Amino acid sequence: MIINRKNRPCQYGQTLDSNGNYDRSHSRDSLRFKSKILTFVAILICSIGVGQKLNLDTSSSKLKWTGKEITTKEHYGSLDFKSGFLNLDNKGVPISGMFVVDMTTLKNEDVPEAYRGRLEGHLKSDDFFSTDKFPEATLELTNSSSVNENEYKAEALLTIKGITHPPVTFNLIYIDNQWKANLIFDRSKYDVRFRSGTFFENLGDKLILDDIIIETDLIFNQ
Repeated sequence: MIINRKNRPCQYGQTLDSNGNYDRSHSRDSLRFKSKILTFVAILICSIGVGQKLNLDTSSSKLKWTGKEITTKEHYGSLDFKSGFLNLDNKGVPISGMFVVDMTTLKNEDVPEAYRGRLEGHLKSDDFFSTDKFPEATLELTNSSSVNENEYKAEALLTIKGITHPPVTFNLIYIDNQWKANLIFDRSKYDVRFRSGTFFENLGDKLILDDIIIETDLIFNQ
């Protein structure tokens, strides 16, 4: 400790002005310096965590769904993306993301056009996806790990009809300047009950399998 000429103790690191008072500008400069260091560290941490954010081109991206009966019969169609993004780390590995699907755009593509409206209406009803009550479904990517070059095993939280279950796993593949993600989910876990063997017995050849196949082509804005 230093004693100044006004007999006031001066802490280490403090300086005095010409009048023997503490020079507070030194403290302010020190605070500014510390603030700059903290800001730099925060930016550095963020830059290490996320290398690039890719925003989904919703008009070009595609989603195909397929549902099958216990017989060889199946139905398939499409859904539109409402929004989406994918975060990559500095090595190009997907680390997080969110995709929102507009369930009200559910379309069938295998039934003759004259009969599609009836099937689409049924799929949108409470027997299936209740799109009036739950107009959106989401897929939140939580992490991924490299499998091969440009191929990653991903985990994500899938929410349908307001219900979220433990992570679904699927492969993400980067090919020809776009990403492909195909997954299978169990509809019974999301309260989609119609002709499901999980909820009803003795359905015979009327049984509709619980597994729904999703195939996507994800194109991102450059």
